[in-house]
Amino acid sequence: MPSMASGDHNPHGRRLYLPIVQTTGGVPAEPAGGRPDWLKTRLRTGPNFLELKALMRTEGLHTVCEEARCPNIYECWEAREATFLILGDRCTRRCGFCDVMTAKPAAIDEDEPAKIAETVKAMGLRYVVLTGVARDDLPDGGARIWAECIRAVRDAVPGIGVEILPTDFKGGERDIATVIAAEPDVFAHNLETVRRLHDRIRPAFGYDRSIHVLGLAKRLRPGQVTKSNLILGMGERPDEVEATLRDLKDADVELLTISQYLQPTREHLPVDRFVPPEEFAEHKRLAEEIGFAWVESGPLVRSSYHAGEMHAAAVRKLRGELPAWAMAAGGPAGA
Repeated sequence: MPSMASGDHNPHGRRLYLPIVQTTGGVPAEPAGGRPDWLKTRLRTGPNFLELKALMRTEGLHTVCEEARCPNIYECWEAREATFLILGDRCTRRCGFCDVMTAKPAAIDEDEPAKIAETVKAMGLRYVVLTGVARDDLPDGGARIWAECIRAVRDAVPGIGVEILPTDFKGGERDIATVIAAEPDVFAHNLETVRRLHDRIRPAFGYDRSIHVLGLAKRLRPGQVTKSNLILGMGERPDEVEATLRDLKDADVELLTISQYLQPTREHLPVDRFVPPEEFAEHKRLAEEIGFAWVESGPLVRSSYHAGEMHAAAVRKLRGELPAWAMAAGGPAGA
């Protein structure tokens, strides 16, 4: 079966159509002294992880989990969760922290929804995260394919939980409505950084537009669970983080992840600082105090970290019961 993304989607000599940005002039690639111990991980395996890894090799399948070298792959695969990149591996936008190639995208693969669904079924997943590149070259930003992928996965694996992490579709209500109509369990859109840094770090996005998109998802489908992510270590100040948390909560976002920025290559935005675990814990405490239903905050957290567990725990907290996919799966660990 063809892969969902090529194994060399991330070459160091890739084409960049927007300039690399910096938070301050002359900042080194990483703070002096190297990465602290809290950013170092140890290999952990289990029966589910080993089974899925063997399946990936024998079937020639690929996930974002492997290609992005996610430090949490062991936990997620053991919980039968994985993340897939759709709409190709070339993005029409350029963010200073992101390692996805910026280039002219290839033509849409109309068979992609079926391929994704077949892969999810082959892996025996009970919760899947679909993320994708920005496709500003398409009239609908790829909304139709997003919706078709959600439905195809549900048809192939009844009862599975589906979380999506799409672009902002330039704020287009019709396109976002197309995606929301497929009824994902979680609609995630990552704000990523504070207002002051947003235009430099995410020049093709907009701080207020991202907030609008999250609020729009709620208005289009009452009860839709929404989620966002913040990346720390790019030059933000603690008071700015609090203001951003409040902006997200004003948009009625329930789920939040907070992570550490790690420079993919020296061509990317330099790391301003390594945020200590204690500071992540304080941000988590504040976010929960503000009213987020569930927060994952830590140096090794990524936006899809504990995705199914987060959704199940938040829904149980908000509605007093597990979501349908979690009940069908017997409940995720920790929910």
